[in-house]
Amino acid sequence: MQQRIAQLRAAFSKAFGNARNTTITKAPGRVNIIGEHTDYTDGYVLPIAIDRSVLVAMRPNGSSTVNIHSVNYDQSASFDLSAEALCENAQWLRYPFGTAKVLQARGHVLEGIDAAVEGNVPLGGGLSSSAAIEVAFALAYCAASKLDVDRLTLAQLCRTAESQYAGVNCGIMDQYVALFAEKDHALFLDCRNLTHEQVPCRTDAVKLVVSDTGVRHSLAGSEYNTRRAQCERGAAFFARRIDGVRNLRDLASEDVNTFGQDLESPVLERCRHVITENARTMAAAQALRQKNVYQLGVLMSASHESLKNDYEVTCKELDLMVDIAHELPGVFGSRMTGGGFGGCTISLVAGEKVDDFGKALAKKYEAATGISPHIYVVAAENGAEIL
Repeated sequence: MQQRIAQLRAAFSKAFGNARNTTITKAPGRVNIIGEHTDYTDGYVLPIAIDRSVLVAMRPNGSSTVNIHSVNYDQSASFDLSAEALCENAQWLRYPFGTAKVLQARGHVLEGIDAAVEGNVPLGGGLSSSAAIEVAFALAYCAASKLDVDRLTLAQLCRTAESQYAGVNCGIMDQYVALFAEKDHALFLDCRNLTHEQVPCRTDAVKLVVSDTGVRHSLAGSEYNTRRAQCERGAAFFARRIDGVRNLRDLASEDVNTFGQDLESPVLERCRHVITENARTMAAAQALRQKNVYQLGVLMSASHESLKNDYEVTCKELDLMVDIAHELPGVFGSRMTGGGFGGCTISLVAGEKVDDFGKALAKKYEAATGISPHIYVVAAENGAEIL
């Protein structure tokens, strides 16, 4: 981390003359153990923050302009805080711009900043690099303008920024875990009540292994919004037939069996995934509390099958990586994680088998696809902070 900070300060100095009096903010990526595509239906999720993060070096500049240099893209861009829309073409600028705009819409007065940003969260990998950028800049704006905004409000504002300015009608999970995660704990979040439980998840006996397929499919964003719209149609269908239903989280599998025959496909299948995934996530939190890795692995694998068959957000590379993982010794369960259509899988692997697992998975996957995957062990880390 110290080397990254030093390199970031050097990039800041190169872009803005010197790095005196800079503040460093950090926001982590996340991996979701289970509970996929449930947060925007008021459901349950079970993510952790990981040791991949976005860093922002920031200094107020006494103007109404935000100047940002991206280390990853080796690009610099600016916007005025009074601007209603971006004039720059840099796609990455949507996230800090959107975050500034939603803070202003809430009535906060922002001061312009000079900033350098760097991240090692894989872009488009389903590990929520976008939320990490939003949260890191939210902390930077608050520090520069001396704003006291509570973390729940920041999470909600950052979610709004992604929806309104990046075009992804996402749920609250990514921004929430980036702000509330605790080291050595998974965060069991109720996305309706916005309450959470920190569930201990550190162990040497089993490890969580993220495997990046190296595949990014462009339809992920549009299909994400389509899935959400389908869930909303399904929730409205059941609400007309069952008293007290506000969203899919209020339903059980037997409700689908009783009333679902009148619901068109694929809305029926989308609803069935969300309803069963909520049940799996609650069971997974209990398995984690009880340190029942066998049950947790079974639930993770079942989640993937549901995402593949009912929600249809996997792809051949994700399915292949999960299938290979299930063939290897020491694997309790494996599934895609994130929005889908590419990105990463997460596997629950016996600690003594982790090294062999990574080597075998990489070899078999590369032989089948020609792609050399990035594979790394992750552990639960703390949420966003000012360093």
